[in-house]
Amino acid sequence: MDDRRSLADSLRWMAEGTGTFFDALARLPDDRLDRPTALTGWTGRHLLAHVAANADALLNLAHWASTGEERPMYTSFEQRDADIRTGAVRSPAELRSWAATSAGLLEKRLSGLDERQWARPVRTAQGRTVPATEIPWLRAREVMVHAVDLGAGVGFADLPPDFLAALVGDIAAKRSGAADGPALLLKATDHDGTWHVSGTGDDPVTVTGTLAELAAYLSGRATGPGGRPAPALPRWL
Repeated sequence: MDDRRSLADSLRWMAEGTGTFFDALARLPDDRLDRPTALTGWTGRHLLAHVAANADALLNLAHWASTGEERPMYTSFEQRDADIRTGAVRSPAELRSWAATSAGLLEKRLSGLDERQWARPVRTAQGRTVPATEIPWLRAREVMVHAVDLGAGVGFADLPPDFLAALVGDIAAKRSGAADGPALLLKATDHDGTWHVSGTGDDPVTVTGTLAELAAYLSGRATGPGGRPAPALPRWL
């Protein structure tokens, strides 16, 4: 786990992000859920189904941490995609209820874990074995970033700066691990951190912007910080 990110941090961000997401959702009338989002091929219904199903999947990891009984997030990526497709045809009322109920159940289950259970290894959907302390971070990313994707007036600049710094570091590490994109040197204008992304090219391209701009760019939600050109990146999350 990133040493700049504690369990307390992740739990706080998960709670704050959940509030941010559902506050944004409450501002969207039902007919807006039928419209496309910034995520290619997804309407608001798909996005809401994804966030609800993500909480259910993380509940499986919370059960694993609590009991020691192995319970993967999904049986397969095909099942994950099917859950989103079938969930997206539910009525707006059903989708809102599912999302709220699953979020509440996840918070309740995580609040009951003790120190030994938090340390128990679980496996993410990507096959990484991590301690259960990663579960609230995984959820914080989902609700924070997808609150922006809802298109209800929340931007990356509205998210907590310490969360954004952790998010930029997390995405940079994952893109470096894949090493299939451009090599980058990221510099924040409102933070003292710099991040390196391993990739193709002899020299890394320097990309400068605020934490919010870097997060939007690295996650594939912007073509470059502040609208300035930068190497193209695919969507993350």
